[in-house]
Amino acid sequence: MKIHNPFRVALLATLGVGVGLLLIGSVQNLSTILLYVGTALFLSLGLDPVVSFLERRGLPRWAAVLVTILGVLGIFAGIIVMVVPIIVGQIAQLVVQVEQLLQPDRWNEVVQQVQDWVSANLPWLRLDDVWAGVQQWISTLDVGSISTMIGNSLLTVGGAVAAGLGGAFIVLILTIYFTASTPSLKSAVYQLVPASKRARFIELAEKITDSVGYYVMGQVSLGVINGVLSAIFLSIIQAPFPAVLAVIAFFFSLIPLVGTLTGSTIIVLSCLIPGVGSPTIAIIALVYYLVYMQIEAYVISPRIMNRAVSVPGSVVVISALAGGALLNLLGALIAIPVAASILIIYREVIIPRQNER
Repeated sequence: MKIHNPFRVALLATLGVGVGLLLIGSVQNLSTILLYVGTALFLSLGLDPVVSFLERRGLPRWAAVLVTILGVLGIFAGIIVMVVPIIVGQIAQLVVQVEQLLQPDRWNEVVQQVQDWVSANLPWLRLDDVWAGVQQWISTLDVGSISTMIGNSLLTVGGAVAAGLGGAFIVLILTIYFTASTPSLKSAVYQLVPASKRARFIELAEKITDSVGYYVMGQVSLGVINGVLSAIFLSIIQAPFPAVLAVIAFFFSLIPLVGTLTGSTIIVLSCLIPGVGSPTIAIIALVYYLVYMQIEAYVISPRIMNRAVSVPGSVVVISALAGGALLNLLGALIAIPVAASILIIYREVIIPRQNER
């Protein structure tokens, strides 16, 4: 092909590349805002089934939204009022136990116990040489640098917590707005589709939004069940810091696929803390969580998630890994409903279209 005006072609190509780079930079700069908006949309879809349920009971849309939002805020406020003082007290106890463990006398006692156990069970291990190497490595550490690093880390964590609280407030406001205006938002999107294809598009969109909503509600329900049962069981066996561990169980259960396993591992290891826990308590907790994970996988989860789209296990693993790599924890949370939405489109659009050819 003969180019009649190379300068014009080069100029247009340069402008095209510049516009592309500008768009990419804009998306990167707005990534936090887009993350807030996506999270709020995800949560509003999770609340929409509750609002729809109240509407079917005769409440107008605004009253159903108000009751739902006030109910959610009331539940969280009640949890904070009841649980936070207990958690703060137990965290203080945990800090005291850690401080006591780090005391020279207590630390030497623990080290002596470890040495006695290794000498009795692993006589071939040259423990004196290993311990001498550890002491030499500790003596080479720069205490001043470590203190500075810890201080900087604390400042970073404090800033991250403050930013997280601000982001949570923004997400809350956006969630309330999206929940109240879900029908108008859907209608605006539906108007962009040609009239000849609008009915089919609305049908698929409603299936996708319903699936996402039921998934969010189901995952939160699993977290609540695990948290409540953990609090009761850990209190019965007198595990250390049951309220803190129950909160850990709740939040980790919100993570699909590996959340319950990870949270259970943390809880079992916490039961081994010297002075407040014991191997017996840890073994009992281990057995309980092994049984609970089986019951959750084969009894609780199928009953709760029966109205959400079923996603094959391999797709769950791949989507969770991809979502976590792209958006960290939030990506892992929303990856499965996104995969379910893609499966709906695949099953009800692509496959029928291919079969018609």
